[in-house]
Order: sequence, then C-alpha cells, then structure tokens
Amino acid sequence: MNRALPAVRLRVPTDEDAVAWHRVFAHPDVMEFHGGRAAGLSVYEELTARQRRHDAERGFCLWSVLDEEDRILGFTGAQPWERDWGPTGETEIGWRLGREHWGKGYVTAAARQTLERVRAAGVTDVVAMVDAGNSRSIAVTRRLGMRLAETFTTPVSRRAGHCYRLAL
Repeated sequence: MNRALPAVRLRVPTDEDAVAWHRVFAHPDVMEFHGGRAAGLSVYEELTARQRRHDAERGFCLWSVLDEEDRILGFTGAQPWERDWGPTGETEIGWRLGREHWGKGYVTAAARQTLERVRAAGVTDVVAMVDAGNSRSIAVTRRLGMRLAETFTTPVSRRAGHCYRLAL
C-alpha cells in the first residue's frame, strides 16, 4: 500500500541551521553509519557553509528539510563526491534525519524533491553511497528507483558499502 508522503520544504542551510543539524544528529542511532558519534558544532558550521557555496555554484546542495511547522528535521540533497575513492566527480544524493523523524516518509518526500531539483540543474545521473548494513537508506534508494551498481569496502572504516545509481 502506498501512503501519501508528508509535505516537506527544502531550503539552503543557514548559519543557524548548523546548530539545528548538530542537535538533531546527536542521537547515536542517527550516527551509526556516520562514524558512530555526533560531530562537533564546527563540523556542521563548515558543512552548512560549504552547502551554501555548492548551491550558489551548482544550483544544488544538501538542503535543510523542514516540516509543515518549519521545524528542521535534518538534510537531504546532492553534492559532488569529492573523495579520492568511489565515484569521484559524480553527484551523490544523500539524506540524514533526526531519529524522531524516521519512518514517516520525510526522507522519501525530500529525496524526490532533490531529484527534481538536480535534474533541473542539468545533472543527468546520480549516485547514493550507502553502508551495506543501512537497511533504511537502502529502502529509500529502492523507493527512488535506484539500482545497485557496485559494492565496495570503505578505505577508512573498512565497512561494506553499496553504490546505487539512477539516470535522470
């Protein structure tokens, strides 16, 4: 059964959003596949500043996801894959929400908006790099119509991962 997705709004992250991201990502479940513990506020300050640059230069970024009451739930969006391993130079889509917002359709709704926006910005295909144990994110890739293109081992954590692809 397909349920209606909740209304979400995406916006370029502000300076203040760094504080909100730091707060909503502080739960250990949220960080399970992202190093295991919350990053410091300065990490989110740098990340939101970088996203503003991406949006200005490319027309897309990791946007803050807001619900109908304008509460920040987390982020979703796209950015260039800039590591020296994996799909270097390609556009990666991704998402991360606060634990209390899981299982409500927010990520799928926001990720669908992301695909529309990156397509409008001229991107022809995207990847999603997902930890092989992250069944929730794998389910989102399936709902988006992405296909598993490759498996890999991350160089630092040595964890198994999946690279999903979607032509836009």
